[in-house]
Amino acid sequence: MSARNAASSAPGGRRAFGQLLAHYRRAAGETQESLAPQILCERSVLSRIETGDRVPSEPLVKRCDAKLRTGGALYKLWRETDWYPDLAYPDWFQRRLNLEAKAVSVSEFTVQVIPGLLQSEEYVHALFSRDADPARRAQRIRTRLGRQERFLCSGGPLLIAVVDESALRNVVGSPRVMAVQCRFLLNVGKLPNVRVQVAPASNSNLMRPRTSMTLIRLPDGEEWAYYESLDRGHFSDDPAVVARYAQSYDVLRADCLSANDSAAFIRNALEEYGRGREGHYKRRVLGEEQPQPPRRHQLRGNRPRYPRLHPRAGQ
Repeated sequence: MSARNAASSAPGGRRAFGQLLAHYRRAAGETQESLAPQILCERSVLSRIETGDRVPSEPLVKRCDAKLRTGGALYKLWRETDWYPDLAYPDWFQRRLNLEAKAVSVSEFTVQVIPGLLQSEEYVHALFSRDADPARRAQRIRTRLGRQERFLCSGGPLLIAVVDESALRNVVGSPRVMAVQCRFLLNVGKLPNVRVQVAPASNSNLMRPRTSMTLIRLPDGEEWAYYESLDRGHFSDDPAVVARYAQSYDVLRADCLSANDSAAFIRNALEEYGRGREGHYKRRVLGEEQPQPPRRHQLRGNRPRYPRLHPRAGQ
């Protein structure tokens, strides 16, 4: 068994890392209060890392190694630790769940996949089907579906979703699953607090964000911008950052299909999936060359065939 697999299967990976960090901190004569500002971290965050309640970021671990002169021991353990063996979501996504639980409005744009708050049960099961751990898979499915309850009920918070066409074309599970998902979008789109709009691929003038993004507003007026990179989520409540994301979102929403036109677009996708035309969508997504009707003027041998010119009347 490799070192990484051994560390991944060992219980208490977070706790072991936190204990090692605390050991090196004390050996260096530092307290949490004295070390935190030196590694550009809040004391409360450092405390949670040492107790195993928070996952440290890679830059933070490297700063700890440098300050405490560990010879890279912390970073090595950080790389070999499976931080989320029993969690449906990493702790940074748990932060988003906490914000959603209090939100009065959520506005999001997604590419490749349907927004989590608008995924049908069949779609969710297909999305997590590759998770080899049955218990973890079941927990992730319960958590994903549980997020929706607050938004998809009478009097729920405002939920606006701009869905890139790629999310409708990307087949998750099977054409049947996608047909159920399209029908689900049409149904929830009728709720008074839910609006679903499509950003069509055919509109090259749309100013799409480079990644999926979400704007969350809380009851006290506090606003957060959220987006994901390859392996983590990013949050900002900086008014300037939120304003920049909000402007991009408002421009995108104004230029994409209206809610009514989007419903018609989704109904068309539903009809296509209802006929099991998964291959049709895959060709469109991958940009494969479509069969073309034979052209009128073909090459004959090595010479082009030119149309015969007929003189007009009076010539």
